[in-house]
Amino acid sequence: MLTNKRLILAHFWLAFIVFAVALVLGAWQMFVRSPLNAWHINPELYYRSVTAHGSAMGYVFPTLIAMGFGYAITEASLEKPLVGRSWAWAGFLLVAAGAVVAMVPVSLGLASVLYTFYPPMIGNPFYYIGVVMVVVGSWIWVALMSINFVAWKRENPGKPVPLAMFANVAGSLLWGWTAVGAALEILFQILPVALGLRSSIDAGLARVFFSWTLHAIVYFWLMPTYIAYYTIFPRAIGGRLYSDAMARISFILFVVVAMPIGVHHLFADPQVGAGFKFMHSVFTGLVALPTLLTVFTICASAEIASRLRGGRGAFGWIKALPWSNPIMLATALSLVMLGFGGAGGLINMSYQLDTTVHNTQWITGHFHLIFGGAIVIMYFAIAYDLWPHLTGRALESFGLMRTQLWLWFIGMIVTTFPWHYVGVLGMPRRMAFYDYANPAISPEAFSVAMSAVGGLILLISGALFLLVLVRGQLGARGEADAYRFAVPLHMPVRIPAALNSFGLWLALMVGLTVVNYGFPIAQLIALNETSVPAVYVGVGR
Repeated sequence: MLTNKRLILAHFWLAFIVFAVALVLGAWQMFVRSPLNAWHINPELYYRSVTAHGSAMGYVFPTLIAMGFGYAITEASLEKPLVGRSWAWAGFLLVAAGAVVAMVPVSLGLASVLYTFYPPMIGNPFYYIGVVMVVVGSWIWVALMSINFVAWKRENPGKPVPLAMFANVAGSLLWGWTAVGAALEILFQILPVALGLRSSIDAGLARVFFSWTLHAIVYFWLMPTYIAYYTIFPRAIGGRLYSDAMARISFILFVVVAMPIGVHHLFADPQVGAGFKFMHSVFTGLVALPTLLTVFTICASAEIASRLRGGRGAFGWIKALPWSNPIMLATALSLVMLGFGGAGGLINMSYQLDTTVHNTQWITGHFHLIFGGAIVIMYFAIAYDLWPHLTGRALESFGLMRTQLWLWFIGMIVTTFPWHYVGVLGMPRRMAFYDYANPAISPEAFSVAMSAVGGLILLISGALFLLVLVRGQLGARGEADAYRFAVPLHMPVRIPAALNSFGLWLALMVGLTVVNYGFPIAQLIALNETSVPAVYVGVGR
C-alpha cells in the first residue's frame, strides 16, 4: 500500500536529476585530464567540477534515494500510511534547497574544497550551510523512520517487525549518528572561520571529526542496496529469502561496527596515535562480516529460486536462474563489483599495504567501484522495481534495461580497473593535469585513456536509464499489484527482542564510537597551538 506516491517519486526524480548532472561532470573530468585531451583549461574549473560531482554524489543523490526508498518501505511493509507526511515534505524541500545553496558558490568558484572539505582550505560559508541543510533534512527522515517503527510496534505487540522496515530503520539510525562527525566539524570549526569569526583552524582535529563520517557514510549509501538484496531480489526471481534472522544480524552488525573505523583513512596523519589506528584497522576488518553473511544468504536465496524453477545439480541450478530478469542481472553484477571493491578495501585497511596506495588513483578506483558500481546499479534495480507501483504504468523496455545494466557494469570496470593499476604505479589522485610526455608517467597514458572511455560508457548507460524511466512515466496506465517484499523460507512467528529492536545495538554503536574516537578528539582539543592559518579558496581571494 503506497499512499504517498508523489512524495516518493519527488525524491527519486530529484535524485536522478542530480545524478545525471554529476555523471556528466565526472565524465568530463576523466576526459580533460586524460591524454585524449590537449590541456587548455583553467585547472580551477576542474576542481569546481570535482567539488560539485563529489558533493552531489556523496551527499545529495544517495540521501534522496535512501529517503524516498525509506518512505516506500515504511508504507509497503507496515501496510499503513506514513506518519508525518508534512514533515517528510519539509525534509525533502530542505534537502533540495540545501543542494542549491551549496552548489551556487561551487559553480561560481567560491568553494572548490572538494566534498571532503580539506581544511585548512576554507570556501564560501554558503557551501557549508547548504551541506548542513541537506543533513538536517535527512535527519527529519531519520526521526520519521523511528517514529513509524515505534508506532507499528506499539500497535502490534510481540510481532516481528517486517525485515524491510527493520533494515530501513537500521540504515536511518546509522546515518543519524554517522553525520554527527561532519556536522561537528562544520559547525564548530569550519563555519566560524568561513564567516570571519576566526582566522585559523585545527586541521588535524577537523580531519578526525570528518573521519567519523568519512567511511561510515559508505554503509549509509550501501543500506538501500542491501535492503534490495534481501527483500527485493528473492521475490523478483520467484524464490524466497534463505534466512530472515541472518539478514537481521547483518544489518545489526553494520549498525555496531560500521561507525568506529574511520581513522584508517588517517594512517598517514601524525595527529592520531598508532594504537588507535590499529583499533580502527581491526574494526574495519570486522565490517566484512555482514557482507560475507549477505553474500552467503543471497546466493542461498538464488539457489532456492532456481530449485523451485527446476534447477538441478551442484552447479547446474545457476543456468536455471532467470537471467533475463533485470533484477537478477543487476544483483549478480552488483555482487561481482562488490567482490572486487571489497578486496581492494582489505588493502586500504592494512596499515602496511595502505602505505603503497595511499592518496593514489587506487583509492579513487576503490570507492567508485563500491559506490558507483555495486551500490548505484542496485539503485537502478530499486527504481525499475518500484516504478510501476509509483506511476501506475508498466516498464516494458526489458531489453533496454538489460543493455543499460550491462553498459553500467562494463563502463565501471573499464573506468576503475585502470585506476587501480595506475594507483599501484604511484599516480596521485585529485590532480587536474598530468604531463604524459614525461617518461616517468607516459606508461600510464593508455590506462588513463581507457578510464576516460569507461566514463563515456557510463554516460551512455545513465542516459539509457533515464530514458527507461521517462518511457515508463509516459506509458499506458495499468493496474499494478500491491507492492510486496520477499518472504523468508521459514516465516518467523516470534523472534528474540534483540533481533526486533535497536536499544542494545544503539548503545554499542555510541559506546564504540566514544571509545575509538573519544581519546584522540579529547587529546587534540587539549593541545595548545595546534591551529594553522586558514587558506581561503575562491575567485579573486
